[in-house]
Amino acid sequence: MREVTVLPASPERLSRVLLPERAEKFLALAGLAKVLLADRTIWNISSTAGGGGVAEMLGRFVRYVRGAGADCRWHVLETKPEFFIVTKRLHNNLHDDAGDEGPLGDHERAVYQEVTERNGDAFVGLVEDGDVVILHDPQAVGLARRLRERGLPVVWRCHVGVDQHTEITERAWAFLRPWVEQAHIAVFSRAAYAPTWMDAGRMSVIAPAIDPLSPKNQPLDDDVVLANLAAAGVRVGDHAGAGFLDANDEWRSLDCRVEVVREGGPLAADEPVLVQVSRWDRLKDMGGVMRGFLEGGVHQATGAHLWLVGPEVSGVTDDPEGKQVLHECVAAWRALSAAERATVSLITVPMTDLDQNAAIVNAIQRRADVVVQKSRKEGFGLTVSEAMWKSRAVIASAVGGILDQVRDGKDGVLLEDPTDLGAFGQAARGLLEDPAQRDRMGQSAHERVRDNFLADRDLGQWMQLLELLGVG
Repeated sequence: MREVTVLPASPERLSRVLLPERAEKFLALAGLAKVLLADRTIWNISSTAGGGGVAEMLGRFVRYVRGAGADCRWHVLETKPEFFIVTKRLHNNLHDDAGDEGPLGDHERAVYQEVTERNGDAFVGLVEDGDVVILHDPQAVGLARRLRERGLPVVWRCHVGVDQHTEITERAWAFLRPWVEQAHIAVFSRAAYAPTWMDAGRMSVIAPAIDPLSPKNQPLDDDVVLANLAAAGVRVGDHAGAGFLDANDEWRSLDCRVEVVREGGPLAADEPVLVQVSRWDRLKDMGGVMRGFLEGGVHQATGAHLWLVGPEVSGVTDDPEGKQVLHECVAAWRALSAAERATVSLITVPMTDLDQNAAIVNAIQRRADVVVQKSRKEGFGLTVSEAMWKSRAVIASAVGGILDQVRDGKDGVLLEDPTDLGAFGQAARGLLEDPAQRDRMGQSAHERVRDNFLADRDLGQWMQLLELLGVG
């Protein structure tokens, strides 16, 4: 197993952007954490160190717990490609999606069990009595039995699910049940995501949250936004002053270049932009966004351009379908007319330096006039809160955790049917043609995240959970 290096961040740093009452409570919580977690380690295990919201939230969690003076660590599983084929199938099925329609039988169980048990055997040599282990998502829950045998409190954090269980979701839960039942408590983003057989006394609900000071969410002046986009190769222009603040509040130059699939000349600084940022995952429906933008005549009506932005697929090790989905999007783009290709850009952002990656995404979202998250299924959709924090109106599907974030007509527009491309095009035209409404929604969206989805809230919930487990 590989340990992920995470620099600590002082809780006082985060408290500076909170409302006074929240800041006071958060700093008191940090002092309590140092006492309760003395002489013990909080271990986190996940399948990858980057490429999605789970890794970002985990990095932020470890950063602030360590900054509070407690010992908190993060390890990544040692895996093999066949393991991720199985876990991607589980991921899709838990979202009520057939995915590759492959089996979840004895062979898949053997692959899953071999990898997780091997990692569990290696990991138990690192822990001490009294430590707590948090396993993240279906990839890691297979370690629960081995860690429970070791006598450790085990928490399973599940970020995926759907509100209505079906035959497809039930087969995934049946596969995972022997390991899930070994966790002392399971944490879900929404209560409805829990399997029907789970005892309510063994589960908790903690909605995800963002770090407003991370490279992905920190405030940027307009000139820095444009400089960062120029330095990354998203636009042509002067890149003097490009950079961002790291976890130590030290300025770093931005020197990472994206790969852009685009035709035509550079965009003018005032041309409207519609953006979706997500993994290259069929459930995120990047191809559907492109079709809806074109079929809905969004460019013709508003002059807007569409940017579809995702990570470099080689950097997202736990998603074997990412490369194929990206290639499908590129092929669909190449099949467009020259005039259509000039209105759509496909942008892949390198994963070699996650802070640089995050800084580029920050600039892209801040350059956007409207941010989209047209997922067919969504566990939570952290990019929604990220965009809302930046005061951007959002067009998003009315699915999963997005429903907890966006209030339709107030913070953005919710699409009741994610597959209705006509409704998507109409929503995009409506917001792009009405700057006043867009600004009102953006301000409301920012306040919504400030009140409900910042890091101090979920860190407090995690402390309550650890107390429930008898920690301290």
